[in-house]
Amino acid sequence: METPTRILIYEDNNDLRTSLSQLLAGSPGLELVGALGNCMQATADVARLTPDVILMDIDMPGMTGIEGLRRIKAVAPKVNVVMLTVFEDNDRVFEAICAGADGYLLKKTPPVKLLDAIGEVRQGGAPMTPAIARQVLRLFPRTRVPITLADESPANLSAREQEVLGLLVEGYSYKMIAADLGISIDTVRSHIKKIYEKLHVRSMTEAVSKAIRQGLT
Repeated sequence: METPTRILIYEDNNDLRTSLSQLLAGSPGLELVGALGNCMQATADVARLTPDVILMDIDMPGMTGIEGLRRIKAVAPKVNVVMLTVFEDNDRVFEAICAGADGYLLKKTPPVKLLDAIGEVRQGGAPMTPAIARQVLRLFPRTRVPITLADESPANLSAREQEVLGLLVEGYSYKMIAADLGISIDTVRSHIKKIYEKLHVRSMTEAVSKAIRQGLT
């Protein structure tokens, strides 16, 4: 029997926190380990509750979700943190991604899509709503810095790996990449593993950021 994915919610809106809790607690393969109204004790919460995935509200009293994200990633980098927000705010999106967010969704995301996003992030994906993915693509060129041979060596990606990386940059999920290229999801995972190794990165966010900075796609 598969071990359930442990979920922790940070959300200061009581009604939304309750509805998210009910959704996740009743979903097969998931285990809700906590639903909290602020992230002021984030590092202690993570040590105590040992979540696999955290759904993090970006605006909370006492400490923002972005600061909570930074603290969590400092002590538990393998925990997947998906940010939840009401607004598609350019600066917040960019700040959250730079802080190590593994995904970024609007709070109005339908329940089925939210459950899909949890599964996707557990498989190494970076779930984003299409509108936010487009914003990310607009944001990164603004911050692009020139890369010289002295900075980093060429990635030496194969043609297929470049295709896969290009689709990741466009916000495609593993399933969408498989369908677009006519390959299996396992083959997609294999390509992405090699991409990570060649780019010397450990997450989808790092891979996309590096691809855009170096113009690899």
